[in-house]
Amino acid sequence: MFYFVLAIHIIVSLMLVGIILLQQGSSADLAGAFGGQGSQTAFGPRKAASMLTRLTAWGAAIFMITSLTLTVMLSRSSGEHSVLSGTAGHPVTQSQPKK
Repeated sequence: MFYFVLAIHIIVSLMLVGIILLQQGSSADLAGAFGGQGSQTAFGPRKAASMLTRLTAWGAAIFMITSLTLTVMLSRSSGEHSVLSGTAGHPVTQSQPKK
């Protein structure tokens, strides 16, 4: 099950990279470079959601769900629950500065 979720996670992440690179920015024209956005909103004028925007939203949701699923699966499979749990038997030594 872990490898299946990992494969979906990798496929979705590659799909997201492609979809995001295909999208046009909110102020990608020449007027946007000099501040003429045509609207007073922070990220440019609001457009209707295109198919690429919807695919990005769904891809991001699936990416987050698979990320959380992989994290839970890995935490349940390993016996240690902390990064520092393996350092209890090793004393910490500090080096002295040279004089």
